[in-house]
Amino acid sequence: MPRFAANLTMLFGEVAFLDRFALAARAGFSGVEYLSPYEYDKRELRQRLDEHRLTQVLHNTPSGNWSSGERGIACHPDRTLEFAEGVDRAVDYAESLGCPLVNCLAGVRPPGVDEQEARETLVGNLKRAASRLAAAGIALLIEPINTRDVPGFFLRTTDQALEIIQAVGSDNLFLQYDVYHAQIMEGDLATRIDRHHALIRHIQIADNPGRHEPGTGEINFDFLFGAIDRTGYRGWVGCEYRPAAGTEQGLGWLNNWTRRASANV
Repeated sequence: MPRFAANLTMLFGEVAFLDRFALAARAGFSGVEYLSPYEYDKRELRQRLDEHRLTQVLHNTPSGNWSSGERGIACHPDRTLEFAEGVDRAVDYAESLGCPLVNCLAGVRPPGVDEQEARETLVGNLKRAASRLAAAGIALLIEPINTRDVPGFFLRTTDQALEIIQAVGSDNLFLQYDVYHAQIMEGDLATRIDRHHALIRHIQIADNPGRHEPGTGEINFDFLFGAIDRTGYRGWVGCEYRPAAGTEQGLGWLNNWTRRASANV
């Protein structure tokens, strides 16, 4: 059965961020992830994890000015030094939090930068980052993002991400497979997960349309979770969705799946 982690950036938004750890544990989650830990003291985050017996599963590298629309800077040719400094910061937090995975958002291709230059910049940055994280025992991930929600995002499809991974040539670079983004850009979810499961180190879920919890849209999650299990995947599944009407009210899908899965053991 998949191990589900609560994405605290999106879930339990009814309370302040540091109070979400307790609610995640109370709801039955044993793992948590979030986009950015850098706004908080790492000792405070570590305390919340320990207090509620939670595993820190994943966070991102620093992703630029999020409030102004930046979604990563790894493909920005004029910001390689800033990116490298961000990787060091990500490692520092991951080591403190016991976090085994760090995701790197490629970013929106800047105006005036062509596709090839952006690709070369991304590949170079990932080579250095993969080596830096490997030395710390942390896996580096990249994630395709749909261009409906983030117009101009450089890394758009699974095939493109796999080509980038091959170009980087590191055994410490893996795919973060986000079901919501993949459904919008390409579909064929179960087949792609099965075909590429050896390179998938983390999975995230949300239904489509709306990016709400499973069961609110078109994706057959009962089938998909079974397909994930059949690949032998042993990583976490991050619940990175926007609750349609409150986090706890929308957790029926999780309770139902856990109950059915336990009955089949």
